[in-house]
Amino acid sequence: MKKLIKILLIIIAAVYIAICVLLYLFQEKIIFHPEKVDKNYKFEYNQHFEELFIKTKDNISLNGLLFKTDSSPKGLIFYLHGNGGTLTTWGRVAKTYTDLNYDVFILDYRSYGKSEGTISSQDQMFSDIQTVYDNLKTRYAESKIIVLGYSIGTGLAAKLASTNHPKQLILQAPYYSLSDLMRHDFPVIPTFLLKYKFETDKYIKDCKMPVTIFHGNDDKVIYYESSLKLKELFKPTDKLIILDGQGHNGMTDNLEYKAELKKLLAD
Repeated sequence: MKKLIKILLIIIAAVYIAICVLLYLFQEKIIFHPEKVDKNYKFEYNQHFEELFIKTKDNISLNGLLFKTDSSPKGLIFYLHGNGGTLTTWGRVAKTYTDLNYDVFILDYRSYGKSEGTISSQDQMFSDIQTVYDNLKTRYAESKIIVLGYSIGTGLAAKLASTNHPKQLILQAPYYSLSDLMRHDFPVIPTFLLKYKFETDKYIKDCKMPVTIFHGNDDKVIYYESSLKLKELFKPTDKLIILDGQGHNGMTDNLEYKAELKKLLAD
């Protein structure tokens, strides 16, 4: 009997180690869900936009769409989207912001849509987004740029804002950190395996601009208590807005979100 138990424990340990190894090796596929779009694809949206291609430090071409408001823009919203989808669908969120007289730039990360390359590290993603931000600053005064991140994009947005000087930072359904989210959802998996920490809790402490967080209390993907924990790190100009009954998806169409956003961007 003891021998059988020992064999079972060895098998369980071997399976556990194998799972951990696979998670480490293939975590990009687990975290990011890129879709490719043909280079000749023509984006179609019922508003004016400009398609941009921006070169990274390692000569990779990143694709983005710059949506233009019909009137003189108050500034620019740099929108960092979630871990799935491409500009073929993410462009739908732009009208919410252009209707408030802001231009909107939405980026497809490496390997997403028409963007080249593959995601291989956290620092690589930070570098890419900084390069794009620097390009946008040639078109807009930094004092008029608002960085907005959704879901996986919240950690990237918080990091960017923490090392630059945009007007505001807005986070939709953020995680405290990816390590924290992993501990919450998969407590048996050691977090040291995670290459992508995306430590929003650390970045937000270095954000000098006002920070606003929106989170739905029915979010089944990123538990909304993540934002309650981030609230504990707030400075006086920051605020958390909990959207009652809102899940993880579709926040941009939430009427309460739109009403609060209108007040937020009124200045």
